[in-house]
Amino acid sequence: MTRPGTTSPSTDGGSAPNKGDLLSKVSVGRISEVIVDQIRLLIRSGQLTAGDRLPSERELCERFGVSRVTVREALRVLEANGLVDIRVGARGGAFVTAPSSRMVGEGIADLISLSSLSALEVTEARMVFELGLVPLACERATEEDIAELYEICDRSSAALESDDYPLTLSAEWHSRFARSTHNRAITLLAESLHDPMIRSLQEARSSEPAHGRLGVEEHRALVDALAARDAERATELMRVHLTRTASRVSGAEDPARIG
Repeated sequence: MTRPGTTSPSTDGGSAPNKGDLLSKVSVGRISEVIVDQIRLLIRSGQLTAGDRLPSERELCERFGVSRVTVREALRVLEANGLVDIRVGARGGAFVTAPSSRMVGEGIADLISLSSLSALEVTEARMVFELGLVPLACERATEEDIAELYEICDRSSAALESDDYPLTLSAEWHSRFARSTHNRAITLLAESLHDPMIRSLQEARSSEPAHGRLGVEEHRALVDALAARDAERATELMRVHLTRTASRVSGAEDPARIG
């Protein structure tokens, strides 16, 4: 049995001893939210890292000076936010998780919706970000990267033939292109833009219903340039590709054209 404020010996990822000592009693505000904030701060500061196991529910109750119901509510919030993984069984408990790019993406999509950022702003941000990653992709892309990008192009062409081109294919291609940089930070940022990208493409399509057909051709040309390690041509193709989307989004947001 462990002392209050300490963690059990490291198992299944485990945590360093005495990390429970980082937690302190709470007495203000909605108590479960204060607990969530404390644990989130420890994760952000690096005092708790992926794989660390939080103290048991009983230990957390004693450390925070709260009921088990309150601790469970806080753990549910942390799990819903992708910060901990709750496992059952003899080696179970609440374990700190690695950041999920998809979770980040959903958060950015919510932020865009709530802060009234426009589709044009999203597209302009993509121009800054995606143009910058092209040279690195041209330098590092593997044969597997190139093959998978061509495969997305093939699926896109087939969808166009049936007049059923989903914009999710475009977002998938751009996320996969970013992954070919083999830079985890770039991949994380690109995947976090997945949902906002689809929203901006939907606005572009509202301005030009055929939006997507030319884009599929440009995607294939970009993969050709990637395979040839031609960063200059790939950058110019990406610039043209994104500029057209920005133009169409701008047209969709023009009150004179919306009528």
